[in-house]
Amino acid sequence: MTLHIDPTATIARINPALHGQFIEFLGKNIDEGIWVGPDSDVPNTAGVRQGVLDALRELAPPVLRWPGGCYADTYHWRDGIGDPGTRPVTFNENFGTYELDDHQFGTDEYLRLCEAIGAEPWINVNMMTGSVAEARDWMEYVNRAEGTDLARLRAANGHPAPYGVRYWGIGNEAWGGGGTMTPQSYADAYRPYATAMPRFTTSVFETPASYPIACGPDGNKPRERVQWTRDFFRALTAYRQPPIAGYDLHFYNWNIDHEDDTPTSFDRAGWDRVIAGCLELEEVIREQWALIEEGLAAVPEPESSLDTKLTRVDLIIGEWGNWHRDAFFVRPALRQQVTMRDAITTALTLDILQRNADKVTMACNAQTVNVLNSVILTEGDATVLTPNYDVFMMYKAHRDATALVVDPIEATSGAHAFASVAADVVLVNLTNTDMTEETAVELSFTVPVRLEQVDTLASDFPTQHNTAAEPDAVRRTTTRIETDLAREHTVRLPPGSVSVLRARIAR
Repeated sequence: MTLHIDPTATIARINPALHGQFIEFLGKNIDEGIWVGPDSDVPNTAGVRQGVLDALRELAPPVLRWPGGCYADTYHWRDGIGDPGTRPVTFNENFGTYELDDHQFGTDEYLRLCEAIGAEPWINVNMMTGSVAEARDWMEYVNRAEGTDLARLRAANGHPAPYGVRYWGIGNEAWGGGGTMTPQSYADAYRPYATAMPRFTTSVFETPASYPIACGPDGNKPRERVQWTRDFFRALTAYRQPPIAGYDLHFYNWNIDHEDDTPTSFDRAGWDRVIAGCLELEEVIREQWALIEEGLAAVPEPESSLDTKLTRVDLIIGEWGNWHRDAFFVRPALRQQVTMRDAITTALTLDILQRNADKVTMACNAQTVNVLNSVILTEGDATVLTPNYDVFMMYKAHRDATALVVDPIEATSGAHAFASVAADVVLVNLTNTDMTEETAVELSFTVPVRLEQVDTLASDFPTQHNTAAEPDAVRRTTTRIETDLAREHTVRLPPGSVSVLRARIAR
């Protein structure tokens, strides 16, 4: 058997926003991770840890979601603006963090970080303990150009120009910690928040730039997620529809039922189980996309030409990643090390997102620094890039390329595959999920190609990981290849590895 690749068999453009990241006030993600403060002995730029800032600039995440997550539902944005010395101190008990919160990293610090790394901001408003008025004022503070009191307050805090934030999440996990709502009660609560959003336009006929995002279901509950989406869209489309652009589903690859399995200690069964677990997301995406289409098909025709009809809602995976059992017990909260087991599931998840580029628009890895499926860990004044960071760097070239129809698994080798095309370059992802055995993949292109380069991420042993003492124990390598033009090529893959192959089409 061979893996067939036809550069003309296209699916859709890969939205760079599928490579988004997520930061939240959990554990040491932000405080002591990203944010050390301007007076810290740790090298920093305006309070942001220099090592993290440099790494994020190179990674260039297209989207950065903040402040939560569950934290967003108790966060009051005014606590985090103005003179840092006068900001209130509260207590953060979200997901085992259990620490004082001095609100030093607030709206302006976050948005300046987005500017510094070239990320588009996604702000989640506080629906559970906040109010419609508070959310609207936050949007006014961030985006109003005219000289209102809130615009002048933003200018006084150092940013005269509007930030131009488009993405606004309305609530978080409303089915659980965000209010234990039903789809109907959430839809009722969503309506005034979305309707109250400032338009920031100069004409009633101009389309607002704001992109309101509603809570989707718990992606890990097979029966509930189907019923939630059906009931939400029934409630949303009854009578006139409020503004809605995105629908945010969360899916975690849970690894919590085996006490002896830890992020850095596991056997072959644990390796295989965790890797297999991430693959469910593909079914979830296709199921939820179909349910959204079903809901939109039931939208009634408006009775007036002045009324709008809801015709599109984007599917978003706002949180995804591996969640190991130890994360519930460690201090700092939710800190996980990252091995090739995690890097492989990160690669396969990105493959799923990109392969379904016609169905999913945006996604965020949970989370960026020191929490769960991290791309960066910090230890004292050291910044450590995890193997997940390498996967995202290897996959950067897929952004804005076009996904191709390729078998997800090559039958003979068992390798997982994905491919995209941009101009005359075909990128092929090949992941060998076998923990101990190498494999070979036969590639068959419909046109002659020349193999130019392969980036490979692999480890010396399955539980190997990066630390401050050994920051490059698991690191990608780049190998230049100079093959002849041909349709058939063979590629060998190390055990437990992720590879990205670059091929150039003959013109």
